[in-house]
Formats: sequence, structure tokens, C-alpha cells
Amino acid sequence: MNETLPVIYLARHGETAWTLTGQHAGLVDLPLTAHGEHTARQLGQRLRGLTFAKVFTSPLQRVSKTCELAGFKAVAVDDPDLLEWNYGDDEGKTTEELLKERPGWQMFRGGYPGGETAE
Repeated sequence: MNETLPVIYLARHGETAWTLTGQHAGLVDLPLTAHGEHTARQLGQRLRGLTFAKVFTSPLQRVSKTCELAGFKAVAVDDPDLLEWNYGDDEGKTTEELLKERPGWQMFRGGYPGGETAE
């Protein structure tokens, strides 16, 4: 049994304005900040020379742009199953705000009004 296991690389999208403020973005289609664009280019430099069998990206611009700036857009496939969590009415709120509204709140448990549930 000398099978080589696959290597999977995961990368998060670059910084957005809401990353800086701690707001939950979910499906809000935010652009990258200048710093987010810079780190996306750095990701490309770090992965330079590697060949990938598959590259998947979310259709959201912050993710798609990160992929493009890293140099993988030409081979990437937009996959709607990779969209972020739908926070519904809580899009744009911070964890602090959510905890004030719903003490004991935990991300990915209990769901979001107008958004996804944990089921």
C-alpha cells in the first residue's frame, strides 16, 4: 500500500473592510482592501511553482479576486457550494452585538433569522 495521499491547500480570502471591524460578512459581496490585495499577491508568490489538479473558489468577489491576484483564476472553478454562511438579518453585525442581543450565542449553532440554520 504505497499510495500517495493527496495534499490539500486551503486559503482564506484577503482582508475586507468588515474583516477590520469584525463584522460578519457572509453573503455580502465586499471588495478586498489594498492590504487584502497585497496578501493575495503574497499567497501567489508563496504557492509559485506548485501545480494543482483542481482550484475551487466561491463566486463572491473577495474570494474570486484573491484567487485572481494569487494567479490561479485561469484554472479556477467558481463553486456556489463554497459560499460563506448566510447570516440573514445578522449580516454586518459583530460578535459583540450578537452576544448582547442573544446571550450565549455561538456561531454555527441555532441559526440566524432570515439566514441559515445549523441543520
